[in-house]
Amino acid sequence: MNKGRPYRIILSGGGTGGHIFPAIAIANEFKARYADADILFVGAEGKMEMTRVPEAGYKIIGLPIFGFQRTFTLSNFLLPFKLVKSLLRARAIIRSFNPHAVIGTGGYASGPMLMAANSKGVPSLLQEQNSYAGLTNKRLASKAKKICVAYAGMEKYFPAQKIVVTGNPVRKDISTTHVADSRFGGHGVERGRALQTFGLESSKKTLLVLGGSLGARTLNESIYAGLDKLNAADVQVIWQCGKLYLNEFKQRTASGSMRNIRLLDFIQQMDLAYAAADVVVSRAGALSISELCIVAKPTVLVPSPNVAEDHQTKNAKALANVSAALLVKDSVAKESLVDELLKLIYDEQRCVALSKSIQALAKPKATQDIVNELEKILISPSGV
Repeated sequence: MNKGRPYRIILSGGGTGGHIFPAIAIANEFKARYADADILFVGAEGKMEMTRVPEAGYKIIGLPIFGFQRTFTLSNFLLPFKLVKSLLRARAIIRSFNPHAVIGTGGYASGPMLMAANSKGVPSLLQEQNSYAGLTNKRLASKAKKICVAYAGMEKYFPAQKIVVTGNPVRKDISTTHVADSRFGGHGVERGRALQTFGLESSKKTLLVLGGSLGARTLNESIYAGLDKLNAADVQVIWQCGKLYLNEFKQRTASGSMRNIRLLDFIQQMDLAYAAADVVVSRAGALSISELCIVAKPTVLVPSPNVAEDHQTKNAKALANVSAALLVKDSVAKESLVDELLKLIYDEQRCVALSKSIQALAKPKATQDIVNELEKILISPSGV
């Protein structure tokens, strides 16, 4: 393998924003240090990375891989054939691109790519966002040189000598911009300009709803159920409903009385969305929590119950136990979420306290620390 510059790096992962955006953040940091670097992404055909990565300015190649469905479906019978085809394509990518290192950020798309890299002796680094390690990363851990994690205690999943606790990378527009406004101890993006971008008024309170990159049925139904209360309280809503739900909720909110709502499938300018918000309601995925700690906005978490080992509830409790966020269970959200949000959004003292507590948990240098570990591998591919 040619060890000279310019560096050639492959990043692989995807399926959801929780895998894609950390990879983009790592790529941006590496490119900032090595402008001549050649960076290639490898994802899964038809998944959101095939759109989001080019939007970030990087080339991506798709593999014909998909995840195993927990419910019975004929597509599961095709999985072995898709895996073999993806492995062959991944090996061809390794031969043609000849990378110095490969980084996996989780998700089934990274499996074939990291397996191909390992088979060719290309050093690899894994980045695990969650407190409960994903299946792909657990299977790849034995061959990885370094494993960058966000939580302590990950020795139960990975070899202890390979683990480095770095925190989670966040999108560059978040990590480089302090978006918390002066009311919550921050400075940076000006709230008025952010509200103007979304066509909202500075005299009104603003709620930001984040259901993840694909959306969340419970959050959408809960906000919809409380729209009359939000309107009566004169609260504006920036509502990321997810692409799976956009058409449905556009129709359901088509009434002229919904003038205070900005319904979006995906928010490109997240720094402005955070800056505009007085309160944020979100799922409790690892990436979302990492961003929320940095932007330091008063937050209500509604953890998804449909994840491995219920790890979102564990994430949310970790914050709630130190008064860094409020927790509303998914099972009661439709009845109580909007009431909790309205109590919080007009309680300035409580908002300030939550903001200060969540900011204390931030790891703003996570991306830099991960790239530092990558540099060590590039200097000494043995990982020592």
